[in-house]
Amino acid sequence: MMKNLKWTCFVGSVLVCAWGLCPVLAYAAEDEGDEKALQEVREVVKQLQARYEKTKDLQADFTQKTVIEGFERSIASSGKVYIKKPGRLRWNYLDPSVEDIYVNRDDVKVYVPEHKQVLVGKLTQMAASKAPLELLLGAAKLEESFDIEPTPGKGRGVGGIRLLTLLPKSREGEAGRSLQRIVLEVFPKTYFIRTLSLHEVSGNVSNFEFSSLQPNIGLGDSLFDLKLPPGVEVVKAPVFSAPQ
Repeated sequence: MMKNLKWTCFVGSVLVCAWGLCPVLAYAAEDEGDEKALQEVREVVKQLQARYEKTKDLQADFTQKTVIEGFERSIASSGKVYIKKPGRLRWNYLDPSVEDIYVNRDDVKVYVPEHKQVLVGKLTQMAASKAPLELLLGAAKLEESFDIEPTPGKGRGVGGIRLLTLLPKSREGEAGRSLQRIVLEVFPKTYFIRTLSLHEVSGNVSNFEFSSLQPNIGLGDSLFDLKLPPGVEVVKAPVFSAPQ
């Protein structure tokens, strides 16, 4: 269960983080809600897109707190994330245990040193959708995968900036069936992603907070190449379904 949960969280995060490096513009979904709120959402999306269009690579720290339906205590973890155009991502869990996820376009490697095992596969097959890969490569628009709306309730983050709610348009594939919505918050002034919350249909919620963001520092390609020690077992990743 925990492995599936972590993978769903990772795929959802790829969708959002990859969007941040895509040279496209997404618009808030039209509905009968408050027009002022929709206008604020459009402005946040515009500013967020403008910021990431100028970003060639990005390094950040993250903390993750996951609340599992039916369990009282949340699960906390932390680590670092690195992104580089086009199509390279490295996601390192460092605490309380080490797990490294590497993405190079469609190729994915998940390395768990404690188990001396690396899981290898294709992002499109493991996610059962082309959306994460297309967004990571800048070949798709966020609006093709999500409806973007004002977040109900308080609906504002740090600095009073409107929160965004992303609703998956498709329920196909493992991630599509699991993910109910994503709530996104940006930093004031810089408009980089500050927090995102992944809400699953099951009731599980994973909250990510990003800090110490460093854009355009010239991350080398070698940073995204996994170097395995001797004796590591290679396991083929499961295929959920053919990409849609």
